[in-house]
Amino acid sequence: MSDKPTNSTTANPPPLPQRGEAILSSTGLHKHYKMGDNDLHVLRGVALDVKQGEWVAIVGASGSGKSTLLHLLGGLDKPDKGEVHFQGKNVFAFGSKAVDEYRSKSVGFVFQFYHLLPELNAIDNVLTGAMVTHSVLKWPSVARQSHARAVELLTSLGLGERLTHRPSKLSGGERQRVAIARALINEPSVLLADEPTGNLDEKTGEQILDVFRDLHKQGQSIVMVTHDAKVANAADRRVTLERGRLK
Repeated sequence: MSDKPTNSTTANPPPLPQRGEAILSSTGLHKHYKMGDNDLHVLRGVALDVKQGEWVAIVGASGSGKSTLLHLLGGLDKPDKGEVHFQGKNVFAFGSKAVDEYRSKSVGFVFQFYHLLPELNAIDNVLTGAMVTHSVLKWPSVARQSHARAVELLTSLGLGERLTHRPSKLSGGERQRVAIARALINEPSVLLADEPTGNLDEKTGEQILDVFRDLHKQGQSIVMVTHDAKVANAADRRVTLERGRLK
C-alpha cells in the first residue's frame, strides 16, 4: 500500500473509535448570513464533541441556529470560521470532493419533511442514497446488493408490505421510516436528524422515536435537533443552543 497522502476524509478511513471516544467534533464554529444590510451572526464559536455510540440532542428556541449547526456538522454548509472534525480529520480541509464523499458516506440525514421524491416508490427513494456514492459505470455492479439492503432496511422498519408504494400512498410515519432507511443505506457512522418527529402526531412521533432508540441500542451515533423535551430526554446528553452558543 502506498504511503502517499490522500485528499479524502473517508478513503482508507481509520477504524471507528471505541465507544466513548470522540467521532465527530467542532471547534470555534461561526456562521453569518446576510439579511439585506444586516449581518446575522447565527453561530458564535460553537464547540461540540460527539462520542462513538452517543446520542446527543441539541435543543433551543426557534431561530437559535440548531439546524445551521447540524448542517455544518454534516457538511451541507461551510462555516465562516472554525472546524469540523470526523475521526480526527478536518472535514473542510481537503476540498469539495472530499466533503461530498464525507456527506454521502460517513453521515446520514433525516429531515422533518422527509424530502422523498414523489415519483419514486419506497425502495427507489432509499436507493437514491446509495446511487449518489457511485458513478454511472460503477452502479450496475452494486445495484443488486444495494437493492437487497434497501429491502432489508425497509422490512426491518415495518414497511415490508409498502416497498413499492409511492410517498403519496404512505402515512407521515411511513414516509419518515423510508427517509430513515435512506439515511442508513450507506451504513453511516453518524446519523444527523433535524426535528424528525416535528411533522408527526404524538403517537406516530413516539413510534419514530422508538426507531431511534433501537438504532442507538445497536451502537449508532446520533445527533438530533429537536424542540420536543420528550425526544431530547431520550438522548444520552442534551445541550442547549442559545444566542449562537452552546450551554
